[in-house]
Amino acid sequence: MKKFYSAIFSTLLLLMVFLTGCSNDTKTASVSEKKADSYPTRQIELVVPFAAGGGVDLAARAVAEHLSKEWGQPVVVTNKPGGGGIIGAQYALKEAKADGYTVLVNNNSATTMYEAGNSKPILTAKDNKFTSRVAEGTLAYAVKSDAQWKSFKEFTEWVKKNPEKLTWASVGPAGFSAFGVAEWLDSIGVDYKKTNMVSSEGASDSAAKVAGGHVVLAVHTVGELYSLAESGKIKLLAVQSSERSPIFPEVPTVEEEGYKGLTVKWWAGLSFAAGTPDDIVKKWDSAIAKMEKDEQFLNELEKIKLEPSYLNSNDFTKAVKEETEKYTQLAETTGIRK
Repeated sequence: MKKFYSAIFSTLLLLMVFLTGCSNDTKTASVSEKKADSYPTRQIELVVPFAAGGGVDLAARAVAEHLSKEWGQPVVVTNKPGGGGIIGAQYALKEAKADGYTVLVNNNSATTMYEAGNSKPILTAKDNKFTSRVAEGTLAYAVKSDAQWKSFKEFTEWVKKNPEKLTWASVGPAGFSAFGVAEWLDSIGVDYKKTNMVSSEGASDSAAKVAGGHVVLAVHTVGELYSLAESGKIKLLAVQSSERSPIFPEVPTVEEEGYKGLTVKWWAGLSFAAGTPDDIVKKWDSAIAKMEKDEQFLNELEKIKLEPSYLNSNDFTKAVKEETEKYTQLAETTGIRK
């Protein structure tokens, strides 16, 4: 009988512990939901890991303006350039509190390309809670306005003969420009390692270096190159898309110039540190989905020459994984990966 009663007592004790745990989990979930309901209650920092004036920065400012009005709390942009986007990313994902008040505005350079291009990356996709993709941009090839080449095809033929004379600007050896250049060179049979990368702080710096004659080539989005192209200081030889850009309808596509299979495209999105509460991430994703249908926000994207390209958290996470695998293969083939 003693054993019988002891067994019953043990069972009841375990049941009480289980029910207490469930109660605590329910309370924790309830507290989390309440926090998400009242969020935000103070200023939010959007961290741009690149210099002001580039596509990521301009997209961030459009998001900040919209959400400041939507939530009635200031959303401010902080630029933390350096390390090909990793200094700012590390601050947002590792150093700041994972409380939803520090958000990383990222793009390929600081995520898929960085991880693909480094055998021992400081940050990986696992350090991010990918929230939403916001926009995309079409890659373009730009040279100085008085450069000798009249077409992308003519320029490509020159590069084939003179790879060691090709200098190009990039935020890092594994950034957007680097992968754009590497894919193009690989397609034409030129050794990527024979060309020369010159470090820049971002798209505006890269374009300025081309305009000043310090480097031969800049590979960025049409929006990032727009102002200097419009002012006649640089010229676009080709855009990398299925159709000509409505911004520069006179500029041919790479396919029109005879080069197929070039797919590198720029994107910007939002992510949080891995420990950020799911309810806050969901609240952001819902707000971005709503924002992408807002006419005023879409007008802002049009002004900065970017295309709306919303993906929800799950689809964005999946797209990042697939792109990382694709770029890892390209990095290993061309020698980008270190």
